[in-house]
Amino acid sequence: MTKADIVNEISKSTGIEKVTVQKTVETFMDTVKGSLVKGNNVYLRGFGSFIVKKRAKKTARNISKNTTIIIPEHFIPSFKPAKTFVVKVKGNVKKSK
Repeated sequence: MTKADIVNEISKSTGIEKVTVQKTVETFMDTVKGSLVKGNNVYLRGFGSFIVKKRAKKTARNISKNTTIIIPEHFIPSFKPAKTFVVKVKGNVKKSK
């Protein structure tokens, strides 16, 4: 499902114009991104949490050049689904053949 599909579904189910729904969805995503950039986590009860994870410094190898590089400590965005959300998905997702 794409962002356009989400906008269409919300517009269809609420009767709100697609332009308004699209602006709302984009504003939501910008707000979440802005919060994570500032180092603040976003918690949506019953859905999940958008969190910032800290990755430790590590040593990596470039096998083709036979060199070692140091990857510095850094932060990455992550999503942790709520337990109720996980249970619902586990019980309802249909396997594709």
